[in-house]
Amino acid sequence: MRFLLTGGTGFIGQRLARRIIDRGDTLTVLVRGSSRRGPLEALGARFAVGDLTTGEGLAEAVRDVDCVLHLAGVTKAREPAGYFEGNANGTRRVVEAMAALPHPPRLVYCSSLAAAGPSTPERPRREEDAPAPVSIYGRSKLGGEDAVRELADRVPCVILRPPIVYGPGDTEFIPSMLPMARKGLAIKSGFGPKRYSLIHVDDLCTALLAAAERGPTLTKDDPARGVYSVSDGGEHTWEDVCGALAGALGRGRPTVVPVPDVIGYLIGLGSELMARLKGTVPILNRDKVREMTCPAWTCTTERASRELGFAPSIPLAQGIAGTLASYQHQLASGH
Repeated sequence: MRFLLTGGTGFIGQRLARRIIDRGDTLTVLVRGSSRRGPLEALGARFAVGDLTTGEGLAEAVRDVDCVLHLAGVTKAREPAGYFEGNANGTRRVVEAMAALPHPPRLVYCSSLAAAGPSTPERPRREEDAPAPVSIYGRSKLGGEDAVRELADRVPCVILRPPIVYGPGDTEFIPSMLPMARKGLAIKSGFGPKRYSLIHVDDLCTALLAAAERGPTLTKDDPARGVYSVSDGGEHTWEDVCGALAGALGRGRPTVVPVPDVIGYLIGLGSELMARLKGTVPILNRDKVREMTCPAWTCTTERASRELGFAPSIPLAQGIAGTLASYQHQLASGH
């Protein structure tokens, strides 16, 4: 197949690019003129220069491909407008460029479970449930889904909603938890039980490629058709996640300390203020804390299994151990 990939320089994108090249498919990566291309160039990827904020170059980039894998997006921003520009408006420009073609290729949009919203500890979220995002990030990703759905009668589209993604190349989730695991003390937002779905990046790549090749596409009259939640198939407590990370480090299960939600908000606010002073954008902010206060972020993979043939292959403990091994390899090789 001939693929166009957006977000190819990111964590998931680089992993997916390697998988596509290894399969023997043709890969073109949409990049800005200033993007670092080295790792992708070494794989043998081609490049199309374009800009999701202006739409420049998109019409040329989406031509002569069989599938567009749209991963580019914004996961952290100083202001709400930054999320919507990157996730909703950028996605709209991609799908509009595709809709202008006489025979548009298939589009696979990598959304997020945050767009659907949290679940309850008793029942994982299903695709037919009405979306109820609680964060600005989640609303912006849902805005991207809405943009895709509006042109679903002209562009064959599929939406994937992964939960927390981790694995080799992850620079946010696992690295942010490592200091706690090493100290044997993990912080949890709130006092009740917390349950999560996770997915290893390689399993997510498998799901994205399955969505590119098969399965129904979106229709305007059925909100669940062509939408797929994916995960490793398990539901993990916060204690399980922290324990798996500590175990991979060869340490005992950490002590988990609940923190009142109001303290979490104050920590998020403090993180934002410190980042402003440094001129950076923080990983932890009040928007992320809104998600952390929810009791459950779980989803079912039944529809993806039935319609895409998706079967996750990497359980949590194995995935975390492999992720830590990849970090050690990077340090040893000087990368």
